[in-house]
Amino acid sequence: MKKHDSTYTQGSILQGIWRLAWPAVTSMFLQTFLTITDAFWVGKLGAVEMAAVTSAMFPIWTVFSMMVIIPTGTVAIISRAVGAGEGGEISKTASQSIHFGLRIGILYGILGLVLTPWLFDLMGTEADVTRMGISYLRIFFIGVVFFVLNEIYFGIFRAMGDTRANLICATAAITLNIILDPILIFGLGPFPRWETAGASIATIISAAFGMSVALILIKRGRLPYSIDFKIREKLDWRLFLTLIRIGSPPAISGITFSVVYIFLNSIVADFGTVSIAALMVGNRMESLSYLTCFGFSLAATTMVGQNLGAGDPARAAKSAWASLGISGLFTLFISMIFLVFPRQLSAFFIDDPAVTEIAVDYLRILALSQSFMAAEIVLEGAFAGAGNTLPPMVVSLPGSIARLPLAYYLCFTAGMGITGMWWTLTITTWVRGIIMIYWFARGRWKKTGLIKSGGADNLTQV
Repeated sequence: MKKHDSTYTQGSILQGIWRLAWPAVTSMFLQTFLTITDAFWVGKLGAVEMAAVTSAMFPIWTVFSMMVIIPTGTVAIISRAVGAGEGGEISKTASQSIHFGLRIGILYGILGLVLTPWLFDLMGTEADVTRMGISYLRIFFIGVVFFVLNEIYFGIFRAMGDTRANLICATAAITLNIILDPILIFGLGPFPRWETAGASIATIISAAFGMSVALILIKRGRLPYSIDFKIREKLDWRLFLTLIRIGSPPAISGITFSVVYIFLNSIVADFGTVSIAALMVGNRMESLSYLTCFGFSLAATTMVGQNLGAGDPARAAKSAWASLGISGLFTLFISMIFLVFPRQLSAFFIDDPAVTEIAVDYLRILALSQSFMAAEIVLEGAFAGAGNTLPPMVVSLPGSIARLPLAYYLCFTAGMGITGMWWTLTITTWVRGIIMIYWFARGRWKKTGLIKSGGADNLTQV
C-alpha cells in the first residue's frame, strides 16, 4: 500500500480541480478527436454510411447510460472512503464492483445482439442505412464487456484521485483506434475493406487494449490499495444493491435521454437522410463542449466525495461551484466558435452542400445552450460525488421526455421544419440547467448519509 493523495481535501481547491480535471478533459478531447476521426473516415464513404453510424449511436448511448450503474456507485463509495481513510472499504468495493461488472457486461452483449434489428425497425431508417447500421451495432455488442470493465476501472482510479491513470489508458486505446480506422474501413494492406463494420471492429479492439493497460497499471501497484481479481469470497449482494441504488438514477436519466433521442431521430428521418447526417455533424461538434464539461464533472465528483468523507461539506460545495465556473467559461468560448464558423465546421465532416446548409442552422442555435449544458453536467457530477443521484434524475427525466411533444409541435404543427428540432434541444437544455443550479444551491445534498459497502440501508437520498 501507498499513502493516498490528500491534495483534494486540503490546500487549494482550484489546484485540486485542475489536477483532476486536466487529465480527464484531455482524455475527453482525445475521445472527441476519435469520434471526429471516425466521422471523417466514415463520411468519405457517403451520406448513407454516415447515417448508418449516426443511427447506431443512439442505441450505443443507451448502453453507455446503463454502464454507469456500477461505476457511479463505486466512485461514490470509494471517494468517501478515501476521504475517511478506510482502506478495507476501498479494496472490497473495488474488487466486488469488477466482478459484478464482468457479469453485467456479458448480459448487455447477449441482449444487444438479439435486439439490434428491432432497434433499427423502431428508428424507421431506410433499408441501406438499416443494413449497415445492424452490422455496425452488432459488432459493438460483441465487445461491450470491455467498455463496461473500462468504466469500472476508470471509476476506481478517479475515486482515488488518479485521473492521470485514466489518461494513460485512454491515450493508448484512442491512438490504436485512430490507426486502425482507415486500415479496417478501407482495407489497407492485407486487410479486407470492411467499411462501417471496420470502424466498429477498430473500436472494440481498442477498448480491449485500453482495458489491458488499466490491468497492467493496477497489477504494478498504481493504486494505494490492493484489488482482489479472484473471487475468494461470495459476491456481496447488499453492496450490489447499494451500487444499484446510487447508480440507477443517472442510468435511468441516460437511458431516457437515449430512448427519446431514438424517437427524435425518427422525426429527423422524416426530413430525409441529409437531416440525419446534419444531426451527426452537430452532435460531433457539441461533443467538444460536452466532453469538457464531463471532465470537470468527474473532478467535481471526486472533490465532493472525498471532502464529504473528510467531514468538510463547505469545501465540497466550493469545489463544485469552482468546477462549474471553469467549464462555463469554456462553453462560452465554444458557443462563439459555433456562431462564427458553422459552415467551416460542417464542411470539415462531409462534402455535401445540402447537409451543410442544415448543419449551419443547427450549430448556430446549439450555441445558445452550451453554458446551460455545463451547469447540468457538472452539478450532476457533484450530486453523484455525494451519493445523492436522485435530484439530477428528477430534473433530467421530464426534461428529456418533454422534447418529444415539443419537437413534434415545433417541427410540424408550428411549421418550423427541421429547425424546430434544433430549438427543441436548446430550450429544454436551458430549463434543465437553470433548475439544476437552483436545486444544488439549496445544499441538502450535504446531508446525504455515509455509504458503506454491505450496507445498502445506510444510503439516503436527499
